[in-house]
Amino acid sequence: MNEPKPLNVFDYEHMARQILQPATWDYISAGADDEVTLTRNRSSFERIGIRPKCLVDVTWIDTSTTVLGHPIAAPILIAPTGQHAFVSAEAEIATATAASAANTILVASTSSSRTIEEIAGAVASPTWFQLYLFLDRDRSEAMVRRAEASGCRAIVLTVDSPRWGRKERSLRTEDDLPWRNGNLQSLPPGKGEYPDGAPATWADVDWLRKLTDLPIVIKGLLTAEDAALAADHGVQAVIVSNHGGRQLDGAVASIDALPEVIAAVDGKLEVYLDSGIRRGTDVLKSLALGARAVLIGRPVLWGLAVNGSKGVIEILRMLQNELAWAMALSGRPSIRSIDQTVVRSP
Repeated sequence: MNEPKPLNVFDYEHMARQILQPATWDYISAGADDEVTLTRNRSSFERIGIRPKCLVDVTWIDTSTTVLGHPIAAPILIAPTGQHAFVSAEAEIATATAASAANTILVASTSSSRTIEEIAGAVASPTWFQLYLFLDRDRSEAMVRRAEASGCRAIVLTVDSPRWGRKERSLRTEDDLPWRNGNLQSLPPGKGEYPDGAPATWADVDWLRKLTDLPIVIKGLLTAEDAALAADHGVQAVIVSNHGGRQLDGAVASIDALPEVIAAVDGKLEVYLDSGIRRGTDVLKSLALGARAVLIGRPVLWGLAVNGSKGVIEILRMLQNELAWAMALSGRPSIRSIDQTVVRSP
């Protein structure tokens, strides 16, 4: 009997789990330790209520917006996730193709299976590059130079990983995985790998700011204090993120941290959010609380596993369509009409 047509990203999650090897599924789905934060990322979204505005003309809904000046079809970007070859032979090439087709931006990971040159060269649409710092900063500089030469439009520095989070479900099976990091193949020899022993500091943010003219986005902040410092250090954007619950277990949900970050930056830079986005209503709630856009990680891998590039496109379009539906039903016909009055937090 044929599988029913997937109606939402949770259907894709179910289908991907049936397809993937157990070790691969554990790698994708696991959170750190007891997975408290992994669970909290969803439950916190569910506690936020929507206050619909009625008698508004919603004949036409416009989900388009910009991030760092780049126009996109909807405020939904693809978060950096590693090792796409675990779920698809086409790996990040398929993901980049989907991002281009959906008129959005892929943030390519340092840990990607394919090289940044292959990923960015596969499409004409903008690609951002996510950077983990190496113990040897010469290797970090080489990676930034390669991203620049490949035409990447921004550097996304992940700052919540001075050590890998202990994803215990994955630790039990990770030796069964076919690891391949394309970006490491062309780097100069170094003293160590990332991120262990190479935690980023604010001095590294300043170093990176001097190294490149590309916009700098800091990923992994969860507090007003760090957000204010990011603004002081001249970055162009921050991503409020707990790494999908994969780093510090017990950390606050990203959506719960968002309001204090928005208040702290006071409009000085763009703020995005990731971790836990599964519905168009999640996107609406994030925008209402101040995010300019969101990023999705695991759902992209589910779509990639089920149907390659077409599956990723379908995931992105599902969320965009759900967002448009939620905007219509809440009386918000455009992105600029979404403000904090849309939601009521507990």
